[in-house]
Amino acid sequence: MKLLREPYYILLDFLEMLGASGLFLLHLLRYTPHALRRPGLIFQQVFTIGAMSLVLIMVSGLFVGMVLGLQGFNTLSKFASTSMVGTLVALGLLRELGPVITALLFAGRAGTALTSEIGLMRATEQLAGMEMMAVDPVRRIVVPRFLGGVISMPLLVGIFNAVGLLGGYLVGVVLMHIDKGSFWSQIHAHVDFKEDFRSGIIKSLVFGAVATLIAVFEGYYAQPTAEGVSRATTRTVVNTALAVLAVDYLLTAFMY
Repeated sequence: MKLLREPYYILLDFLEMLGASGLFLLHLLRYTPHALRRPGLIFQQVFTIGAMSLVLIMVSGLFVGMVLGLQGFNTLSKFASTSMVGTLVALGLLRELGPVITALLFAGRAGTALTSEIGLMRATEQLAGMEMMAVDPVRRIVVPRFLGGVISMPLLVGIFNAVGLLGGYLVGVVLMHIDKGSFWSQIHAHVDFKEDFRSGIIKSLVFGAVATLIAVFEGYYAQPTAEGVSRATTRTVVNTALAVLAVDYLLTAFMY
């Protein structure tokens, strides 16, 4: 019976968290029109979240593109199709790896920072102080950070893809001596920029909403202790990774 009770309670906890985060999202959306009237707060969060993640995104994108280029060259050389390396790198980045890896990196860097920041505000009673002054902390603190994360994700994905393509070019053209013209012409011939860019942007917006919602939710409801904030940041990384991979499967099934 214990073996059956354990999954049952895990499922109940999951459904409870899913319902609470859904209600929290509705609360955020309710205040979104008010936040849009003060774009300065949102742009400040876009700058903060983007700046704190930019180096990590660029370095990771370069290495991912280089690995794709190297693996693609080794595989395609068996079929005498090394000119397709650029296509493989571009499609892999635009359709899948760019949005997914950026979202996972976002969770580990910006997501944990958002959770810690809001959780520490809870622990030091700054949020309680705002409520005493009749200022809703969700409207003033949480909503600008949520919108900033949603807007930042497509920008970070675009930078990741551009740097990743550069990494593929360095390996394919500079190191493996693939013809430069073939590299770019195959990308132009086989990558549908309208469809592939659109699917990448849709994925990045959804991943941005999911990752930022989990981060601010965990921070806002973190236990007001150092240990509670620490556990909340860990849950942010784990829950975001699982949610992004699950949502990615659903989006891919609908789009392709």
